[in-house]
Amino acid sequence: MNDETMHYGAEAFSFQTAESLRKTETYPEKKLWEALKNKKLDGLKFRRQHPINRFVVDFYCHKNKLVIELDGSIHENEEVKARDIERENELKSYGLNIIRFDNSEVISNFVGVLNKIREIVKELEPK
Repeated sequence: MNDETMHYGAEAFSFQTAESLRKTETYPEKKLWEALKNKKLDGLKFRRQHPINRFVVDFYCHKNKLVIELDGSIHENEEVKARDIERENELKSYGLNIIRFDNSEVISNFVGVLNKIREIVKELEPK
């Protein structure tokens, strides 16, 4: 698997941003990462703060082309919502699947979040 494919043409700035974000992760990101790292969730390889073109996504599973985004309260802002839609549309144009969770959901319904990820992965598996 070549990095060009996995990063969809990401440039140095995106990699620098990703590295910085890994150092300042939020509690919900840290909690979810603990469940995803080292193939803990059903043997799936996830990456955190992964550069994809000009974006950095919270979590990415290349095998299933699955992006997981965690949203804090800033994402309730109308301007941010509009940017999120544009961002999602661009990510989808690369053939990626996006699932979003509120930070509060990760904290209050962690098992449900993990089950939803499993459900989406199952839907993405070739029939």
